[in-house]
Amino acid sequence: MLAGCKTSPVSETEYNDPRYTGPGQGRAFGSDGLILFGGRSKTPSEEGGSGLGVNAYLWRAALDTLSFMPLASADPFGGVIITDWYQPPSAPGERFKATAYILGRQLRADAVRIAVFRQVQEGGQWVDAPVSAVTTSDIENKVLARARELRTQATGS
Repeated sequence: MLAGCKTSPVSETEYNDPRYTGPGQGRAFGSDGLILFGGRSKTPSEEGGSGLGVNAYLWRAALDTLSFMPLASADPFGGVIITDWYQPPSAPGERFKATAYILGRQLRADAVRIAVFRQVQEGGQWVDAPVSAVTTSDIENKVLARARELRTQATGS
């Protein structure tokens, strides 16, 4: 016997309560709702060029810059690009992996971070090796330069 269940009528009062339906309630996806294919109230330059969660120019530039490495994962809403290990033909005993973080919606130098990982082969095993800070900085600068180039092409100036 189910003694804990009671048979009370189903009521919709909680759905009609003005506390839950009043104008003070915001929208989950902002004033424009969830925009997939245009129709937004902001211009592309205000939004960084697209409906992505990060700056579209930085996102595209990071993909372009890291395109020589195999892509493992890309999250345009979180702004993370992860590559798989890449072994340059000129250096068969070492391999590289990179992770790009797009940190904002504006085209700024502090809105992109690149982490580069390097391994060398020793005795048949891959061993972590240090990466020069210059390497990381150079890749970040290439991403920024490419993003500026993409913005210039898009705006025509």
